[in-house]
Amino acid sequence: MPKMKTKSSVKKRFKVTATGKLKVGQAGKQHGMIKRSNKFLRNARGNMVLSEPDARIVKQFMPYRKK
Repeated sequence: MPKMKTKSSVKKRFKVTATGKLKVGQAGKQHGMIKRSNKFLRNARGNMVLSEPDARIVKQFMPYRKK
């Protein structure tokens, strides 16, 4: 049986933590910073952990991820 392919878009956007959760960059920080409030920009710094229902969907596209 051939290997299953991982979605290229998923492997670029998500990283699996040691406990099996998914790390993802905060959305809304690519452009349009002038119209965003300082509070939004402050809270959108760094990475976030994906919620469990969303992570379940994304993990379908990562067949060889760490458990």
